[in-house]
This record gives sequence, structure tokens and C-alpha cells, in this order.
Amino acid sequence: MLKQFRRKEEGSTIVIAAVSLTALIALLGLVIDGGMYFSERTHLQKTANAAAISSAQELTGEDESQVLNILEETLDHHHELDSKVGHIINMGEKVTVELGRTYDTTFMSLFGIDSIDVGARATASLGSMGRAVGAAPLGIDESIELNYGEEYELKVDEEDVDTGNFGVLALEGPGASTYKDNLINGFQEELEIGEVVDTQTGNIAGPTQEAVDILINSCDNMYERNCPRILLVPVYRPHNHNQNQMKEVEITGFAYFYITEPMDRQEKSIKGEFIERTGSGYELDEAPNKGAFTVRLSE
Repeated sequence: MLKQFRRKEEGSTIVIAAVSLTALIALLGLVIDGGMYFSERTHLQKTANAAAISSAQELTGEDESQVLNILEETLDHHHELDSKVGHIINMGEKVTVELGRTYDTTFMSLFGIDSIDVGARATASLGSMGRAVGAAPLGIDESIELNYGEEYELKVDEEDVDTGNFGVLALEGPGASTYKDNLINGFQEELEIGEVVDTQTGNIAGPTQEAVDILINSCDNMYERNCPRILLVPVYRPHNHNQNQMKEVEITGFAYFYITEPMDRQEKSIKGEFIERTGSGYELDEAPNKGAFTVRLSE
């Protein structure tokens, strides 16, 4: 009887060991394949985010195919072009990309689970710029209607301007040298709507001509992403008048201005056109639509 009991005990031990080993393999498979799943999904999500953000940069244009081209180029760069399930492009608003593929399991296949579907989705939307770094020391009154593609002149002297303000801002303090540096390189501190800034007084046509000469020769394509001829211009409302001269303005928005022509020695205004484009900055709900947009992930 004792021998029979021992045989039963040994049999039970074998069964328990087999069950334990199976459970251990299942747990190991869950850890390994689960880890691979999350790794694959993270990669897909990052790729979807990158594709949505990159392609959304072109939503201000008129060619939807350009948005799609950049979306697919980004996917191809991340080796996930074949994973594209679909996309939705709403020009001037947002772009959505959906990715999906099948991940082949390793250990879980021992339990009949040969593959797992992995998916990701991202939407990038345009928003009106309300905070930004790199603004030019030039401004445009908010009362002036911006018709994109039409020529405008930003005056840089006091002639024929009743208020004495000629669209030149002292973003980093007064002085022609500081103004010229800010016009070429942009003001390297953040400006935000609601902020009050000083205006630059006096005739600074000379430094403007010198800066414009540098900028006009830097690129010849307004669609080039980093073209220095494209200036980020604060939109303002008059804030502080003193003896028919405007001392301060309040920033109410941002616009993009493309310099179209060089200045000759007799000119005292910068000729160009306002354009719609995206750039580095931050969206604010209260920011008006003046053609300067940021891109953010909205889903």
C-alpha cells in the first residue's frame, strides 16, 4: 500500500510539474510577445505622429497631393509605408493617418495565437499662432485687412503716417544696430498676444535696406521651409499715443510676410505679400487667424 501511495504521489508531482511548466511557458510567452507588441505599437504610433505632423505643415497650401506626398515620404523614411491603412486630409484644417499591420508571435504560437494585429492613428491640426520666438521688428495694424497674395508695403520712415508709427518695433530696445540684427535674425525671445511693446522712432531706412539686401539674397522660393525672406510679423493694435506719436502697441496676433523685392536707396518701405504658412510657435485659443499657424497633435 505504501508503494502504491508513493507511485500516486510521484504521478501527482509529475502532473503538477507539467502544469507549472506550461503555465511558466505561457507566462514567458506573454511577457516576450506582449513586450514585442507594445514595442511595435509604440513604433507605429511614433511613425503615425511624425507623418501627421510633417504633412500638416502643408495644409495651408492648395495642393492636397503635396500633403499626401510628405505623409508617404515620412512613412517610407520610417519603413512603414506598407502599413498605411488610410488617411484623411482636410486642407486648412487637419490631416489624419491610420497605420496597421500584423505582428507574428513567438511563444504564444504554442497556444494557438500565431499573430496579433497592431494599429495606430494620429491627427495633426492647424491652430492660430499666439506665442512665438523669432519675430521681425515690423508690425501691421490689426485694422488692415490681409489679402494673401496681394502686394503690401511696410513703411520704415515717418512720411505720410499720421500717427508717427511706421510699423517698426523696438523689440530689444531702441537703436538702429539692434533693429537691423532683429530684422535679419528675428527677435530671439518669446512674444505673446496681449503683450505691449515699444515702437521704434526715427528714420531707419538705411539699416532696413542693408538687412533686406541680405534677406532677399538668402533664398528665392517662398515655399522653402526655412527661407529667411519670410518674416514673422506681429499684428498689433495702438496702445499708447503721446503728442500724435504712438509709443507702444499691443500684440494681437501674428502673420507671415514674404519680401518680394529688394529696396533701392530712394525707397522707404519693404515690399512683399502676406502668406499663409505654418511655423514654430504655440497655439492660443484667443489668437485670431492672421495666416500664421502652428501644428499640434489633436488625436
